[in-house]
Amino acid sequence: MLNSILENRMPAAPLSLIVMDNIKELGNEVNDYLISFRRDNNRPYHDSPAFEGYVSDSFLVKHSTPRFGSGEGKGVLNESIRGKDLYILCDVLNRSMTYEMYGHENIYSPDDHYQDLKRLIASVAGKAHRITIVMPFMYEGRQHKRNSRESLDCALMLEELSSMGVGRLITFDAHDPSIQNAAPLIGFDNFTPFYQFMRALLRNVGDMTIDKEHLLIVSPDEGALHRAVYFAGVMGADTGMFYKRRDFTKVVDGKNPIVAHEFLGENVDGKDVIIVDDMISSGGSMLDTAYKLKKMNAKRVFICCTFGIFTDGLSLFDEGYKNGIFDKIITTNLTYRIPELLNREWYETADMGKFLASIIDFSNHDVSMDKVLTPTEKIKKILHRYNETEGIIEF
Repeated sequence: MLNSILENRMPAAPLSLIVMDNIKELGNEVNDYLISFRRDNNRPYHDSPAFEGYVSDSFLVKHSTPRFGSGEGKGVLNESIRGKDLYILCDVLNRSMTYEMYGHENIYSPDDHYQDLKRLIASVAGKAHRITIVMPFMYEGRQHKRNSRESLDCALMLEELSSMGVGRLITFDAHDPSIQNAAPLIGFDNFTPFYQFMRALLRNVGDMTIDKEHLLIVSPDEGALHRAVYFAGVMGADTGMFYKRRDFTKVVDGKNPIVAHEFLGENVDGKDVIIVDDMISSGGSMLDTAYKLKKMNAKRVFICCTFGIFTDGLSLFDEGYKNGIFDKIITTNLTYRIPELLNREWYETADMGKFLASIIDFSNHDVSMDKVLTPTEKIKKILHRYNETEGIIEF
């Protein structure tokens, strides 16, 4: 068990969490796990002054981000965080929240969420021992490089957070992890949910044969190839990739439209295929990839993506599932998901609450993240159990 590593280890400072309203459900789950972890760990030292606040009924900090009628806002802390190891959890993609401005209702955009995050950092006023931002989907992460006369928003965010006193950013499946070079003095941890994907997949699909003859891991484009290569390597499967041929003479919705998907890889005929990527945005490209694989006679197609954004709704996916284009879609609960998605027959959740709580717990103790960053041993162990029991496995 990972948390046994923390036994007899002192925390860097008393732990506190600011869970912004845009990530309340996951943040409360993380808080519950941390409460549970702390009650079991370091039991002999609970009364020691060095472990003050180690065990608590809640690590949540009371706060608010009210808005004025003009749309202006502020961040307010309702309790002291002096000397605390502070973690601020933020989901910039939550589109379920609204605010009133000049009598009109406005939906929170990523810019609004990020501005509220900065307001809360400003309200700390340098009193915390250190500040860590937990931002599962990195703000402006898709605008991570400059190709012409355009902004470099993600790099600007990292520089801004660093200048405000943030010591570290924790994110998941960054679109391009090399963006961390924009702020070399800020800690940057990028985690991937491969183990959680595997648990969700094996829990819901009990008749998979995991070997090179029966399974193929596919990247939908060249940018996601490193994910597919790792996943295939740890599962002992083959890998493949689609090359997106684009029309560079046009720009539609800020990007060059895709002309065709060309497949590079092993024979797909009769195999189960897992498509691995960082996100589903509108979903058109992902469904096109799944359709091509089915046309190549893939047995089943499973889609595993860290973030399920579904900007164009679910109708395309409902139709695709009805037509047999894919069999399951698995995304994490790291960002907001519309309620309708949770009821779809074709959808499954890779729950990240316990994993995120472990990351925060390890970080608070200043323990190496090696075992958390690369869960190869855990994946191999669960695959061994799955193969031994022929798909009958309890989680």
